Amino acid sequence: MNHSSLPSSSHPLTPYGWDAGWEAAFAPYAAQGLVPGRVVRVDRGLCDVVTPFGALRADTEFVVPRDPMKVVCTGDWAAVDPEGADPLYVRALLPRRTAFVRSTSSKRSEAQILAANVDHAVVAVPLSADLDLARVERFLALAWESGARPVVVLTKADLVPDPVTLAHAVQDVETSAPGVPVLAVSAERGEGIDTLTAVIGGATAVLLGPSGAGKSTLANALAGRDVMEVRAIRDVDGKGRHTTTTRNLLTLPGGGALIDTPGLRGVGLWDAGEGVGQVFSEIEELARDCRFHDCAHESEPGCAVLAALDEGGLPYRRLESYRKLVRENQRIVARTDARVRAELRREWKRRGAEGRAAMEIKRGARPR
Repeated sequence: MNHSSLPSSSHPLTPYGWDAGWEAAFAPYAAQGLVPGRVVRVDRGLCDVVTPFGALRADTEFVVPRDPMKVVCTGDWAAVDPEGADPLYVRALLPRRTAFVRSTSSKRSEAQILAANVDHAVVAVPLSADLDLARVERFLALAWESGARPVVVLTKADLVPDPVTLAHAVQDVETSAPGVPVLAVSAERGEGIDTLTAVIGGATAVLLGPSGAGKSTLANALAGRDVMEVRAIRDVDGKGRHTTTTRNLLTLPGGGALIDTPGLRGVGLWDAGEGVGQVFSEIEELARDCRFHDCAHESEPGCAVLAALDEGGLPYRRLESYRKLVRENQRIVARTDARVRAELRREWKRRGAEGRAAMEIKRGARPR
């Protein structure tokens, strides 16, 4: 059967997210006799790709660029050799609509793409541990920057039997996630799964969070079957085990797809300025009323952000988290952009000179 002649709604890849847009993007490759497919797993130079003719294993030799941002990733749409070719190769990747990217833990400040072409970034936060709101904000900054719509899921809600305490936990996260749905879910009991399924809405979602957040259990609950191995939390330190070691894409019974990811220890920003601004939208809004357009919200006169802090309208923790993420993002961008790096150096020199002058004034000396 010539699947390329079928409308996108009837295409065998529709459950994996195939639509008219991907069909149009693939048209030049169809003319070359190649086959469309979605990457569901990547492993050591090979990848599992689901095509109209079923799942296959393909070599990625022809799509291995120097740029780590362009390597094959789970969620990519690809042009693959037709059935019967031996060996099978991924010949090209279709342009990505979204990409969830973090910086690696290496000192070289390289980017690592975790998932491609996702519509929702589901951040799993376990209620089995103290809420780390700063970490939630960090995940959300990357989620907004990716182009996906973030969702925060408070997992293991069955461990918080008191509804008032649970409501407070949801409210605390909501204050750190403006404009983002925050759901309390118990995968063990099936509570909140229908709501989360409705939020995902038949699209592609990536599941993110630290080890022990219950991602694999949640993935099984959403899939309606045991597709991911689940292990217990370590009794010694309460930390999770890395049950998931690769990023895997699976379809959901109600429509849509889910990419499960290994637990993330480090979540470094990668050129996420707009994402940070989205997470701290109330601070960005206040900053518009500052006297100076380049106000750093440190000690400048007429700073609307500091005024809100003094009046109690802005929590100090939020401002400190905002400052930290802004500084971190600036450092990352400066390492990869010479122009921004030069601007930062000038800014550092200016602030250094102002600081020295202020110290001299404080000591009773005239500033030079």
